[in-house]
Amino acid sequence: MDNTNTRVPPKRFNPEAPANYPQLREVLQDRLPTLAPGQQRIARLLLDDPEGTSFRSIGETARLAEVHSSSVVRFAGLLGLAGYPALVRLCREQLAMEAHLVRRLEQAKEHTETTKLLGAIAENDTRNLTRTFARIDRGDWERAVSLLRTARVVHVVGMRKCYSVAHLLTYLLHMVRPGVRQIGGAGGLLVDELRELAADDVLVAVSIRRYTRDTVRAVEFARQHGVATIALTDDPSSPLARAASLTFYLETGSVTVLRSLSTFTAVVQALATSVAVSLGKRGRDELRTDESLLESFAVYSPMEAIFAEE
Repeated sequence: MDNTNTRVPPKRFNPEAPANYPQLREVLQDRLPTLAPGQQRIARLLLDDPEGTSFRSIGETARLAEVHSSSVVRFAGLLGLAGYPALVRLCREQLAMEAHLVRRLEQAKEHTETTKLLGAIAENDTRNLTRTFARIDRGDWERAVSLLRTARVVHVVGMRKCYSVAHLLTYLLHMVRPGVRQIGGAGGLLVDELRELAADDVLVAVSIRRYTRDTVRAVEFARQHGVATIALTDDPSSPLARAASLTFYLETGSVTVLRSLSTFTAVVQALATSVAVSLGKRGRDELRTDESLLESFAVYSPMEAIFAEE
C-alpha cells in the first residue's frame, strides 16, 4: 500500500505549557521528584543555569545532562513546548528581563538624594503622560467610550499591581452608569464570575509586564465568547494586545526599580470622564442618585463638624 500522500497530523502541544521562565521554574520544581534520572539532570540545568542554557546548543545541553539530544527534545515536549528552541527562548527572555531589572536598579542609584529623586520622578511621569496621550488613536478612543456607555455590564479585571487601577475604573464608571463590576479580586472566583459574561457586555483588562495569567485568560475567554474587550497595557508584545478588541498602550518607564502607573490613573480618569460626558443627562442622574445614597448613609463626615472642631 502506498502511503506517500498520507499526512501525519501535527503534534498538539499542551495548552498549559509554561509561557515564561517563572512558570517553567514552577513546573520543574513541582515535577522534579517524579522525573527519571536523565530528565532530572536536564531539569536541574534549566533551574540552576538558565543563563547558560540561553546560549548552549542542544548538543551541549545533552552532553552536560549526560543524555542524548533526542532526550532533550522529548523533555521539552513533556512540558508542552515545541522543542529545544522553545526552552532556550524562555531562558533568554528571563535573562533579558533580569538585565532590564539591573539597568533600572543602576538608574535608581543615580537618584539617591530625596530632592533629586522627586524631581526625576516628576519629569519622568510628565514624559510618560505626554507620550501615552499622543499614542492614543482618537477613533479607538471614541469606540471605547461608546462600548463603555452602551454595554449591558462593564466587567473590569486587573491583578496584583494593576488591581488598584481596575478598582479606580470600576469606582468611577459606577458613579455615572449602573452595571459596572470588578472581577477576579476575591477568593479565586474569577472562573465563576466569567460565566456571567454576555455578548452585549464589555470586559476591560489591565495588565503590565509580567502579565498575570488570569487576566490574559479572562480576555481570551471573553473574545472566544463574542464579548468586546478593551486592554490597558504597556507594550505591543503584550498578550492582551493579541486578544483584545481595542488596545491602549501606556508608558510605564520609571527612574527607579518600581514601574510607574501614573499614566494608567490618568487614562482611567479620562475614560470615565468621557463616558460621563457622553451619557449627558443619564450620567448626571446617576451622580445625583449616588450623592443621595451617600448622604442618607452618612458616608462622609459633615463639613460643619470638621470646622467646629478647629
